[in-house]
Amino acid sequence: MSSKLIYNEQQYTLDADKTLLENLESQAVSVEFHCRDGHCGACRSILVSGDVNYSSFPMAYLKEGEILLCCSKSEKNIIIKSL
Repeated sequence: MSSKLIYNEQQYTLDADKTLLENLESQAVSVEFHCRDGHCGACRSILVSGDVNYSSFPMAYLKEGEILLCCSKSEKNIIIKSL
């Protein structure tokens, strides 16, 4: 059974080998971003449910419950929404 990525109430397939940003881009979802290594914070989103892992700890300031799509991955079902 494949994992699901739900972004702004739309369901997509989740590939655990890709960042959340790469997952959305590969499924033609338009997401605002400026970097791919956690420095700018443009892709900041709200984690509604699930867990993420960072390939490198993001440098952008994050409030509680926020994640960066450009440098985070998930292995299980995840629900996120844009700010």
